[in-house]
Amino acid sequence: MASSYLVLEDGTVYEGESFGYRAAAFGEVVFATGMCGYQESLTDPSYQGQILVMTFPLVGNYGTVDGFCQSDRVHARALVVKEYCREPSADYHGKTIDEFLKDNKVPGISGVDTRDLVIRIRSRGTMNGAITEDRDAISGLIADLKKRPAPSAGNLVSEVSCQKIHEYRSGKDLLVGLLDCGEKSGILRDLRSRYDVIMFPYDTPADVITESGVKGVLVSNGPGDPAQPVILKTTVRTVASLTEQLPVYGICFGNQLTALALGGKTYKMKFGHRGCNQPVKYEGRVFITSQNHGFAVDADSLKGTGLIADQFNVNDGTVEGMRHENLPVFTTQYHPEASPGPWDTAFVFDRFGQVIQEGRL
Repeated sequence: MASSYLVLEDGTVYEGESFGYRAAAFGEVVFATGMCGYQESLTDPSYQGQILVMTFPLVGNYGTVDGFCQSDRVHARALVVKEYCREPSADYHGKTIDEFLKDNKVPGISGVDTRDLVIRIRSRGTMNGAITEDRDAISGLIADLKKRPAPSAGNLVSEVSCQKIHEYRSGKDLLVGLLDCGEKSGILRDLRSRYDVIMFPYDTPADVITESGVKGVLVSNGPGDPAQPVILKTTVRTVASLTEQLPVYGICFGNQLTALALGGKTYKMKFGHRGCNQPVKYEGRVFITSQNHGFAVDADSLKGTGLIADQFNVNDGTVEGMRHENLPVFTTQYHPEASPGPWDTAFVFDRFGQVIQEGRL
C-alpha cells in the first residue's frame, strides 16, 4: 500500500496507508462516534465538504450494501480510520469499504492514530485538513490550509439539494411538504410510510410550497452554516413565511433555520455532535439519538422570538429541540429517522401529522 498523509492546518501530520480511491482531498476534519453506520454516515449529505474520522477502531467489518445508503453517493470528501476490514462478514453479501470508496471516487487513509486525532479535534476544535500521497507537498499544504476558509463558508446546500420538485403519492390521507436542504433517505422513507410527500428544492419560494396543497412542511437536515448568506436570502426567508401559514417541523439543519427565521441566532460548535449515541432530555426522560451537526441554536437568542427550547443535550446542555409558544412549529436537532442509530424518537414523525391535523402543538 502507498503511504498517505492527513495534514491539519495546525501543522500536525498523520501518516498512514492509502485505500479506496487514489486521490487528494480537502475538507473540514470531523469525527463520528458510532460503532457502526459508516456507510450511512458517508452517504449522509450533511457530511458534504468534510473529511470524516471514525472513532471506532475497525471500520468495514460488515461490508457495504445498497440498502444502507442515505443518498445516491458518498458526500464525505475522505475517510480516516485506524483500520479497515479487508474481509468483511459475508452475511450481507456486499462490497468491502475499500471497493465502496473506489466506486464513489473517495480516498481513504488507514493506520492513523484516530484516538490521538480525535483528542486533538476535541481540544482545538474542527480544522481544515487535506489528504495527500505527496510527502513533498506537506509544507505547502499546511500554509494553504491556514489561509483557506472552511467549506461551510460556501453554499454547500446547493450541492446536495434536489434540483426540481418531486412528488411521492400513494393515496395517504395527508399531503406534506419536504424542503430539501440535503435530506437523508431515511427522512423521506419515514415520511412516505405515513403521508404523501412533495419534495422541494432548498431555494423554493414559500408561495410555491403553499400553493401546492401541502398541509405542513418538514425542513430537512443539510450541510454547512445555516447563516450562510445565500441560505439567509432564500431558505430562511421561505421558512419564515411558512411558519406564518402552515405547521412546520425542522430536523437538524432545519432546526437551525427555524431559529434564524424567527429571529434567533446560531453558532459554530467547537467540534459538533456526530454519531448514533447522543443523549437528549425531552419531556422528563432521556432518549438516545442519532446526530450530525457542527452548528447549534443559541438558547439566549430565543428570547422574544416565541420559540422555547424544550430539549437539551445531556452531555453539554446545547439546544436539541424547540417549540413555538403560539404557532404549530417545532423542531429537533437530532435525527428521529436514525440511520444509523436508535429508533427512540421515531414517534416525532407521528407527532408532525398530529400537529398538522390539530393545527397546534
